Amino acid sequence: MTLPFAIKSLAAAALVGCLLASAARAETLEALTIVTAGGPRAFQVEVMRTDEQRARGLMFRRHMPEDRGMLFDFKTEQPVSMWMKNTYLPLDMLFIAKDGQVKSIAENAEPMSERIIPGGTVLGVLEINAGVAAKLGIKAGDRVRHPMFGPPAK
Repeated sequence: MTLPFAIKSLAAAALVGCLLASAARAETLEALTIVTAGGPRAFQVEVMRTDEQRARGLMFRRHMPEDRGMLFDFKTEQPVSMWMKNTYLPLDMLFIAKDGQVKSIAENAEPMSERIIPGGTVLGVLEINAGVAAKLGIKAGDRVRHPMFGPPAK
């Protein structure tokens, strides 16, 4: 094998690896809708289901598209508090009951802060980019549609 051919082969393998990694990340996104007074608001979210995933969350990330978020599944309703340690992105945190009702919103959480953000007794927390909740008219009392919160009301 000649050196130029070997370099091209390595480059092609690296490109395929990057494309596969990108596709794997895309497969981990799940649809989530927030029903607001102004209409439904659609997001694609990563769902953190394990202790390790919940502990890491959005730490160390520098960018998140506006229509994306991270949903933390605590498995049962329980008292939940969050913080922003090692999180570079300012966030809005939506604290969500087991029936999908948004119980409270902590807007514009300060990046890198170790201040505890209490959320009450909830099943999940949705983190979205800071300012998106206000921009889309998302408020406490709105409903989140996602399989984690059961089937949508008929």
